[in-house]
Amino acid sequence: MWTAEAWGQRIPAVLDGVALSATEGQTLSLARYMALLQRWNTTYNLTALRSPEDMLTHHLADCLVVVKPLLAHLGLSAEQAQQAPGRFKLLDVGSGGGLPGVVLAILCPAIAVTCVDTVGKKAAFIRQVGAELGLGNLRAEHARVEQLGGQFDVVASRAFASLVDFTTWTRQRLSPSAGVWMAMKGRDPQDELQALPAFVQVQNVQPLVVPGLEAERCIVWMRALP
Repeated sequence: MWTAEAWGQRIPAVLDGVALSATEGQTLSLARYMALLQRWNTTYNLTALRSPEDMLTHHLADCLVVVKPLLAHLGLSAEQAQQAPGRFKLLDVGSGGGLPGVVLAILCPAIAVTCVDTVGKKAAFIRQVGAELGLGNLRAEHARVEQLGGQFDVVASRAFASLVDFTTWTRQRLSPSAGVWMAMKGRDPQDELQALPAFVQVQNVQPLVVPGLEAERCIVWMRALP
């Protein structure tokens, strides 16, 4: 098991690999988060991965690689992403241990992130992370997404459900003006795209390259038709 210091020694190389800059405080927060995730995982089964090396590539790097595409989609510069939260709201559905929600909250203070999961211990873990790291732009909900209120500029998921279920269950959570779905997927999910309901418009499928991970990754960007 790696300490936060050990995580902190490895994270800068991952940030460089995805062409991201982070403050010293943000790098420390990422390290502390990953150390917490690894420690809590031994008791609460937050993720199936146990090896810190695998968690570094399959979890952290896999989430860091979506930061720049997300900022570009929102029209935020790297500087604007560091401003106080409130301008944009993001919902991470089926967040589990906070991937990607916690990572986005750490690196993008301008985005108010809500993580929702049906498993109480996972929501409790994210609340603990938010408290320990002082993340005022992060909150967690223990609920089914259909039971939530509010609307969001971005509704995101990572290995949560099929695109059909994801868009159907979260349609009411999407801001009707300019809201988008951001579905993190492995290979280009053509079968799922063809099965999407008529109210979903696919904007594009954006391929991603995750350093240290020899597997296909992409983001499926979608919006709801009126």
